[in-house]
Amino acid sequence: MTNSFSGWGSGFVGVLIFSGSLPATRVAVGSLDPMFLTSVRAVLAALLGGAILLVLRQSKPDRADLPSLIIVAAGVVIGFPLLTASALQHITAAHSVVFIGLLPLATGAFGVLRGDKRPRPLFWLFSVLGSLAVAGFALNQNADVSLLGDALMLAAVVVCGLGYAEGAMLSRRLGGWQVICWALVLALPLMAALALVFWPETLSGLPVTVWISVGYVSMFSMLIGFFFWYRGLALGGTAGVGQLQLLQPFFGLILSALLLSEPTPPLMIAVTVFVVLCVAGAKRFT
Repeated sequence: MTNSFSGWGSGFVGVLIFSGSLPATRVAVGSLDPMFLTSVRAVLAALLGGAILLVLRQSKPDRADLPSLIIVAAGVVIGFPLLTASALQHITAAHSVVFIGLLPLATGAFGVLRGDKRPRPLFWLFSVLGSLAVAGFALNQNADVSLLGDALMLAAVVVCGLGYAEGAMLSRRLGGWQVICWALVLALPLMAALALVFWPETLSGLPVTVWISVGYVSMFSMLIGFFFWYRGLALGGTAGVGQLQLLQPFFGLILSALLLSEPTPPLMIAVTVFVVLCVAGAKRFT
């Protein structure tokens, strides 16, 4: 029981940190190429993660762990950041959060497929209701639709759900922060090469907000958030703690309104309350 509550608390902190990812990415891609942003954020996070591994003298993962680390790297280090950055060239940050509401289903489904505990039927009912509420609310508030942007976000949700579930399973052997650090180090050669290839002609004259956004997605979205998130998934269960992601769209909408002046409709409060109830119900029947 203690591990379960600790897992949900740690997962909640991770969700809060991740909530700033899409608004920050939206700011950054206004001035930077999505491929450059994806690669440079991974390089910066990998350098810090590698330094932490060295300072704390962490043992290298077993060879048997490499396939799982590759899946994590492909999903959350490369796939999700690149797909969302590309999508945010076509849709607003507020519109993109609709798809984050589908992440709990993707994470829970991949978690079950990867051998995580199987929740009771009522868990899936609350999960589906919460996801539908998020999707219906966000779609109803955004008339400006880009099919390409939506398709990219759907793909991002799938690869991210797989990366979350795989990382949660691996965290039980390696530890949550070790998983993301090793995944970043594994991806470093490729991402460093891509950063050089897509390096812009000049970085001078970029607004301060762009540099702040790059720093946020590099240090918090790409590294620190995963320290809490993978620990939460490992302790509380992938399917159960994954439901906390239902709250992420609303934190994201608030940040989009505050940072990007994107509208926040009054209906958000009522839907948020409903989603909180769905999260509580999902936790009860995990």
